[in-house]
Parts: sequence; C-alpha cells; structure tokens
Amino acid sequence: MHIAILGNGVAGVSAALRLRELRPDWRITIVSGESTYHYSRPALMYLFMGHMRYADVKPFPDSLWSDRRIELLRDWVTAIDLERRELVLRRGTPLHFDKLLIATGSKPNLFDWPGQDLAGVQGLWGLFDLKRLEENVLHAARAVIVGGGLIGIELGEMLHSRGIDVTFLVRERSYWGSVLPPEESEIIHGRIRAHGMDLRLETELASIEDRGDGRVGAAVTKAGERIECGVVGVTAGVSPNLDVVRGSGIAVGRGVLVDRTLATDVDGVFAAGDCAEVRAPGDERNLVHQVWYTGKMQGETAAHGLAGEPRAYDAGIWFNSAKFLDVEFQTYGRVVPGEHESLFWRDAAGKRSIRIVHADGRVVGFNLMGVRWRHAVCERWLAERATVEHVLDRIEDAAFDAELSDSAERAASASFRSAAR
Repeated sequence: MHIAILGNGVAGVSAALRLRELRPDWRITIVSGESTYHYSRPALMYLFMGHMRYADVKPFPDSLWSDRRIELLRDWVTAIDLERRELVLRRGTPLHFDKLLIATGSKPNLFDWPGQDLAGVQGLWGLFDLKRLEENVLHAARAVIVGGGLIGIELGEMLHSRGIDVTFLVRERSYWGSVLPPEESEIIHGRIRAHGMDLRLETELASIEDRGDGRVGAAVTKAGERIECGVVGVTAGVSPNLDVVRGSGIAVGRGVLVDRTLATDVDGVFAAGDCAEVRAPGDERNLVHQVWYTGKMQGETAAHGLAGEPRAYDAGIWFNSAKFLDVEFQTYGRVVPGEHESLFWRDAAGKRSIRIVHADGRVVGFNLMGVRWRHAVCERWLAERATVEHVLDRIEDAAFDAELSDSAERAASASFRSAAR
C-alpha cells in the first residue's frame, strides 16, 4: 500500500509520522516543491531577523525521515489524476498512489490591484517569499503593508528591523478588528506607533505604481494619496490553496470538502490542514481551521482514516498564541467581538490586558495581551464551564509570568471586583 501526501507542512508531516506508527510496513511519500524538509513557518520572521539559522527552524533532524522510512520527493505536483491514481509532476515521472492526503496549505489573498504583479510586491508565506524579501529590501527605503493581521505585523517588524520605514494600510477601523475587540486592537495600535511605524486605519489600497523598470515605485490609496515605497507587502488574509485540486474531480468549496473523518467524496482521498473545509451538519457553517495546532490534529486524524481506522476530528477548546513587537498574545475559547459580555482590564501603560468572556455567569473565553497564562488552567476552566466568580477567586493559578513580577492578575482581579460593587 502506497500513501502519497501532498504538502510537507505541519498537517502533512503529522499525518506521515502517525501513519508510520499505525502501518509500519506501508510505503509513505511526502511530495513538496517548496522544500525537501519540513520547517516551521511561524519561524520565518526569526530567520530573516537573524535570530535563528535555517537548521534551527526544522523541528526534526534530517535523518528522521530515512529512519522512519518516509520518502521525501522534491517536486511540484501539476495535476491529480484520479483515474490512474497518479500525481502528475513538473519534473519527474508520475507518482502512483493507492491513497492520497491533500495538505497543500493556504496562500495569500490578492484582490486584482493594478500593479500587483510588479517586482517588490509579495506576501510572506514560505521560503520563496523569504528569498524574494531578501532581494526586495535592497531596493527599498520604505515599505507599505496592506492588511491588518498577524502576518502583516510580523512582516512590518521584520522590515523595521532592517531600518526600513513601514506604513500599514488597514481597511477596517481597527487592526485585526475581525478577531480582536476594540480595546485589544488599541494596544496593538499603540505598540505599532511606539516602534516608529506608520498606521493608517480605514485606508484602502487602490493601485501600485511602476517606478519605470517593472519594480514598485509607490502605493496609491483610494483617497488618492501616493506613498513612495520599494516593497508592498500583501497580507490581507489567506485562503485554502486549491490550485492543483480544482478540475481534478475532488469537490471543493472554500477548501477541499471533507467529512468529520477528513475524507473527501473520492474513495481513499483525504485532506487536512489549512486547505481542508470540514462539512458541518444542518445550517452550521463549515469549518476551515488555519492554525498550527489544528493542522497537527487534522494530520493525525487523517492518518487514522488513511489507515482504515477513521475517527472524527475534534478541535477541542480553541487556542492561538503569537509574539509580535513586544507583545505576547493568547486567546482561549470563544472570543468574538460583541458576541458576549466580558470583564476587561488594561494596565496604565496600555501594554497589558486581560479579558474574561462570559455567558450566563460561565466563562467561555479569555484574551491575554502582554500577559501569559497557563494553557492547562485555561483549558480546564473552559471545559468545566467555570463560573466567573470561581475564576476570579483562583485567577493567580493561571499566571505563568515570574512570581516576583508585577502581577497583572492581582490588579485585574481587584479592578473586576471593584467594578462589581
């Protein structure tokens, strides 16, 4: 039995490693055109900023793959031939498979801006983007970043570290406003500006100008403002990468359509990670989960399906974290701006905040900015549907920061109790 895995991101490699445990004698091949070995995408910024070497961003030693008898094929897949059960490759001969996992990840959104194909316009999603950025910064004193999200602020920090002036163009009224409540967005606004970067809210890109040689010369806003720059970072979100799947006969929607076991409607074909869209029952919205831990979970779930031991994917309690500029961010559970009531505390310096989201007196989510909480404690409170009073009584149980540091938890608890009087 030969299993082909298309993509070597966290979903693909997690599937391969789990499948090897389940089926020691099967042949497993991971196909990727970008890189031979799996690497950590979130670490790209640290590679660019000189904090890490390429060897450091590979979670596994190169020898692991031969030790586990997992073949690594460096080539681009140009088509999926379901009738022949083959992957058509750009350079090599077609690769036959008995079962297939599609783990092609996602790709940056583009919106048909005039000039978006000029040299110097790019996203930040993979090693090729990093290589292009190294070239593009040689031609730039200023960069314009389009979009307000995690990738955008990471790209801004990377460019700023090289002495390049940065201007953010954010269409919404607040940075990352689709995810963060206004108060947390305000903290990000303050940190961006405190680091000397230019943030322009409710400002949209209209076009990108050629400086005369096929390279970016300026970004023009819909208000008609012209901002001279040598780099335009396109970070207006991502979408499932379906380029090789479309036209193959595998059903797609926003992503590759799968059931709860991550099986497609084609026998023996599965999808996992950023590219997968999990069908939901009834009128519920289908799930497209695009964070690291869900990619790992989906890869492992798909491995069980490929092995003939299907089990249902369950993301568990939602979690995400990030580090950008001088802010650490954590979110647990359900934090949707305006959906539920919440208790909110922010320190006087405007750098740290704690939000406890609740419904009917029970906690449903937490947001932390500049404050670190223990994952196991937050997960337990949410799983047990702890009362707000219970959390306030034990809030310091969650504290992860140093014991002698200025306690955000004590200050937040005092503020919350004072407001309740």
